[in-house]
Amino acid sequence: MRILGIDPGLQCTGFGVIDTEGADMHYVASGTIQTSPKNGALLPARLRILFDGINEVVARYQPGVAACEIVFVNVNPQATLLLGQARGACLTALVSNDLSVAEYTALQLKKAVVGHGKAAKPQVQEMVKRLLRLPGLPGQDAADALGLCITHAQVSRTVAAINRVSSLQARTHSAYKNGRNY
Repeated sequence: MRILGIDPGLQCTGFGVIDTEGADMHYVASGTIQTSPKNGALLPARLRILFDGINEVVARYQPGVAACEIVFVNVNPQATLLLGQARGACLTALVSNDLSVAEYTALQLKKAVVGHGKAAKPQVQEMVKRLLRLPGLPGQDAADALGLCITHAQVSRTVAAINRVSSLQARTHSAYKNGRNY
């Protein structure tokens, strides 16, 4: 299964792509999609850059499923609204390409990748590097996106194992506490 992870942000959206084969995970690609108000781009143009960038990544790597980070509410409501709009552009691009999208919080990502929910960004980067056997540290946004891929790979294996042994089928949208799966 090929998984695309998206760490949404208005200035910098991270993406990561991995292939999974059973418990084995293999790095395919990662990077960022940058937008900047410094170039005079207004919000709608920046959202278009994100939408087009995600479409390009999907066309190039042909993932079978996507995972996206759930936005947290931060102290600045204006920043939260802008982040929500960037996330909406990313989600729209994913579903317009007929991808099913699973959503995970930053806490879930950190627990799955590092082992505890209060991990710092450098810890996430280091664990992603180790789990995917990368030669160097990925950037912070790309590491988060790859971490979402890893999280989804682990959750998918768990749900599949539950479904194999239980006569009651696990509901994937509730399989990982507070995550969402569409």
